[in-house]
Amino acid sequence: MKIVILGATGLVGQEILKVIEERKISYSKIYLVGSKNSWGKAIRLNGKSEKVCSVEEALHAKPDYAIFSAGSTVSKEWAPKFAGIGTIVIDNSSAWRTEPDIPLIIPEINFDVIRPKDHIIANPNCSTIQMLMALYPIHRENRIEKIIVSTYQSVTGSGQKAMNQLDGERKGTPYQKFYPHPIENNTLPHCDDFLDNNFTKEEMKLVHETHKILNDNNIKITATAVRVPVSGGHSESVYIETENQINTPYIKQLLENFEGLKVLDNPSQNLYPMPFFAKGKDEVFVGRIRKDLFNEKALNLWIVADNLRKGAATNAVQILQRLIVANK
Repeated sequence: MKIVILGATGLVGQEILKVIEERKISYSKIYLVGSKNSWGKAIRLNGKSEKVCSVEEALHAKPDYAIFSAGSTVSKEWAPKFAGIGTIVIDNSSAWRTEPDIPLIIPEINFDVIRPKDHIIANPNCSTIQMLMALYPIHRENRIEKIIVSTYQSVTGSGQKAMNQLDGERKGTPYQKFYPHPIENNTLPHCDDFLDNNFTKEEMKLVHETHKILNDNNIKITATAVRVPVSGGHSESVYIETENQINTPYIKQLLENFEGLKVLDNPSQNLYPMPFFAKGKDEVFVGRIRKDLFNEKALNLWIVADNLRKGAATNAVQILQRLIVANK
């Protein structure tokens, strides 16, 4: 079995390689694709030295699977070419997420919608993945009618240049400006570009991707996405309204029993999810679970996950793992 990792030298690409190693993914050959500046660079993987190659070389090898993590422009150009030779592409960018005929997959939620003909599979946005991991078990039992979410998103979600800006501001060393304002000792209510409706692309991703993954366009969703000077993961304050009255102990039980979720919810012991502890972990953490004070059908939750792991790399590798089993 031949696998391609396109964007192997980036932040998410490096995490993908870690997850592949940790989960002991078997392959006969792996092709690590990077930009021209990285060609020939050696990367250690599973005790072997693998050299970074060009995308053309990887395509010529006719791989079975490819995980893309190099941005929308690259995905739009190369994913169809790989799919055209029979490769199944798992794409981390936003290029294919809203395409009606491309499955948008969180394995624990909707892996079963993938069809034999699907050769491009989209990985959802990191903030969508962690939110729906916590909301899906609830929605499955008591339909969610409304979601209000405010995100507190790590600078790692913006890539290495953003990390360089934060590091430069903290240390007082030179850096190339990435954000329009300082990020250290600051919060920016500005994730991705603003749209004509005054929401950002990041905020609208939460709307459109939730509708698609849950197959329910009637859920009312509003989002405010905020960038914070944190490197461990994304946090989300989520308010939901459901069709029927909320039973909080039952909700906690549903969350505790859902694969990939970990409930941390004991305020008396100062136990609640934080990016400081989520960093490097694959689980989505949920806490501060409490019924709304004024609405018997409403609930508040606090959701945290490492955006480079379950929010990107881990989710993609989980899709790969399940595809390998399904296609045996």
